[in-house]
Amino acid sequence: MSKTALLALLVALAAAVAAGGGVYLWRAGDEAHRAGATRTTGKALIGGPFALVDHTGAARTEKDLLGRFAVVNFGFTNCPDVCPTTLQTISDALELMGPAAQRIRPVFVSVDPDRDTPERLKTYREAFDERILMLTGSEAAVARAAKAYKVGYNRMKPAEDGSYMVNHTALIYLMGPDGGYITHFPFRIAPDKLAAALKKWVDRES
Repeated sequence: MSKTALLALLVALAAAVAAGGGVYLWRAGDEAHRAGATRTTGKALIGGPFALVDHTGAARTEKDLLGRFAVVNFGFTNCPDVCPTTLQTISDALELMGPAAQRIRPVFVSVDPDRDTPERLKTYREAFDERILMLTGSEAAVARAAKAYKVGYNRMKPAEDGSYMVNHTALIYLMGPDGGYITHFPFRIAPDKLAAALKKWVDRES
């Protein structure tokens, strides 16, 4: 199955879940971002330690992101629109960047660990760029990672069939090779604009 066909199938399945689980509400930011959580130096308090597992079941920490720019976003595989749109935007941006994309480490962190097992993430990843690192973990581990990135999320009330959606912050974070926060982008950013912004930072480090 082609990536386009697989993506269409995943979106259709997620939309079916959304229809049964209520309206999915995305959030472009949360109170931490609106309040501008900063250090006294003015540097945003975003990013930090985490201990998760990837789509192969291998243990991963924040140290795995060092040495390259990390493009990080949070979501879940049953998301009907925002998450697949964001991942496709990142995938397209990486392709547009050409060789410069080798300096980028794209990362997707699930906020739905009960359903998003490593096996599920591995299948979901097939619809997008193969360089994307998919992460999940225990409820506590995911909560710690989300807190580090100032990401808000909450599970909505389940439908009668047990399906549910998850509200979550919908931002794309750019972290530096040293693990420090640089900036963030809205999920609706166009692939060419994201590619240009990422390349600007990569070129600065060259």
